[in-house]
Amino acid sequence: MRIQLNGESFELADGQTVADLLVRLDLTGRRVAVELNLDIVPRSQHGETVLRDGDTLEVVHAIGGG
Repeated sequence: MRIQLNGESFELADGQTVADLLVRLDLTGRRVAVELNLDIVPRSQHGETVLRDGDTLEVVHAIGGG
């Protein structure tokens, strides 16, 4: 399936979850915000939120600083 990830086309296998995508992007364990089709996906739902062909995602990770 094909999704839009941060404005770019991205190919994924069918049935992948938000958590699977974060593993593939090497963002597991990092502080990230995930927006799926204009709705925020809570961290507690990453493992159960299945992605579908044509979904639009924005993934933003926090960067510390002062």
